Amino acid sequence: MCGIFFSLCRGQSQSPDPGTARLLQNRGPDKYGTREVCLPAEKNDAPSYQATFVSTVLSLRGTAVTEQPLVEEASGSVLCWNGEAWKLAGQAVSGSDSQLVFQKLLDACNTDATQGRSIAQRRVVHLLSSVSGPYAFVFYDAKNRFLYYGRDCLGRRSLLTKHASNHDLVLSSVCENSSEERWSEIEADGIYAIDLSELPETGPLPTTHIPHCRQCLHTDQLHFVVPASDPDLGPTLQVVDQLGAALRESLALRVQHVREATDVVDSYDATDKARVGILFSGGLDCTLLARLAHELIPLEQSIDLINVAFQNPRIHKNLAPDESPYELCPDRITGRSSHQELVEVCPGRTWRFIATDVPYDYTLAKRSTIMTLMHPHNTEMDLSISYALYFASRGLGTVCGPDGKTVPYRSPAHVLLSGLGADELFGGYQRHAVAYSRLGYQGLIDELKLDFDRIGKRNLGRDDRVISDSGKEVRFPFLDEAFISSVLCLPVTSKCDFAVAQDQASDDPSKFLEPGKRALRILAWQLGMKRVATEKKRAIQFGSRTAKMETGRTKGTQQLTCCDPGNLQT
Repeated sequence: MCGIFFSLCRGQSQSPDPGTARLLQNRGPDKYGTREVCLPAEKNDAPSYQATFVSTVLSLRGTAVTEQPLVEEASGSVLCWNGEAWKLAGQAVSGSDSQLVFQKLLDACNTDATQGRSIAQRRVVHLLSSVSGPYAFVFYDAKNRFLYYGRDCLGRRSLLTKHASNHDLVLSSVCENSSEERWSEIEADGIYAIDLSELPETGPLPTTHIPHCRQCLHTDQLHFVVPASDPDLGPTLQVVDQLGAALRESLALRVQHVREATDVVDSYDATDKARVGILFSGGLDCTLLARLAHELIPLEQSIDLINVAFQNPRIHKNLAPDESPYELCPDRITGRSSHQELVEVCPGRTWRFIATDVPYDYTLAKRSTIMTLMHPHNTEMDLSISYALYFASRGLGTVCGPDGKTVPYRSPAHVLLSGLGADELFGGYQRHAVAYSRLGYQGLIDELKLDFDRIGKRNLGRDDRVISDSGKEVRFPFLDEAFISSVLCLPVTSKCDFAVAQDQASDDPSKFLEPGKRALRILAWQLGMKRVATEKKRAIQFGSRTAKMETGRTKGTQQLTCCDPGNLQT
């Protein structure tokens, strides 16, 4: 995982300001590298351009740290890569993915005189479309004088652009934005290419947008299969087994061979070997990931379950002397219950439940920091969710020691798993049930497609910026391309069969479990996680108590600014 900064400016070069440089280093504490490139004008009377490439690195794959930006000295080509290429053209990638991607890009650009620049561009785009995994990148093809940048087709990595009046191009994974400049997220809708042989003296840069073809998803359009007029309702055992196998494959890529570079492995003692942590509310999605990760991670490695709870003065203002505001949070109650079930079902594993308690005063103290990280997102809901992700990603809290006493603890895990995507694929939100009740399956499918299409814009870039500030990388097993493809090929009734009412008197889990995400609930049931299978969906901001901390009158869509205290008042 890396931090990227890039600028393409007329005349004078532009480097990240000190605040942005610090945020980039927080994302990639292992290495900081920079490369300056002068792009001389094609015409004598045109100004030259200065390109600045900056990368910071958190080494997670391979046995050595790969320094960035990657540079081929012979051609002058440069790559800043912030991503995880789990597969390339369908083949699993082992070791350093950044080096492999760079070499494949160089190969794609190596055309002869008869093939021309357009062939090289098509090869580059085809290669990037074959990458399975999250990424944001900037690539300078010096031979053919093209600059490429963009994000993966789901938008799992952050990439921002600054709006400059002089049309200079400035890109960054994160921005400090103390000068209140206008930044926006690069859309996760394709690759952007700039023809450097046609750089103008003034005005906009000659940029071409090349839409994603979603080659890695095996479909040009994300879709949810409409059931037949008389469908076979409910997920079958075959479907559940298929989903379980696909989710295991996704997890295997994300939890094995983590941070193996010998010069950056943290010092673990005999009882502290966690390399993977889970953002753990105790709900169905994250606990299912924990249960399956148990099958894939060596037993001698513990798995950290990071559970965050907040003091909310609006809710916790009348506590008894012996009551803890944190232990009363819904996610803390559910988290402890699910942790206990994991201990029962998965013997031999050390499950370390990290209780992260956040006092109200500390929440206030970190408000401006978190708003900087989530920028340009700036609603009340963004802030509520970002609070929970920011404090959880730090991995600071207390655990129960061998003697039963509570002791301070900091998780050494640099990879954090998130269950994001499960609700959007399997109909886990209440609005999905409402959509079905109003317009039947077509209404449900329309709502699912809307949620999935906007997940990058609403969630993923923001979450990447907030979590990565801790020097951690968040991974989304439910958003693996192969897993998504397998889910989208199933009729919606195999995932969330709202036409089959919940029958709590039945002995059949396909009937007494809730219709929303029923396929995942049955999978959890089969894996022995029976209490977890019955857990109701609860949004992170309500489960951790970050929503509406001062008053109940604000709405999630309310706009905030860094200097506006919003609904948080001392």
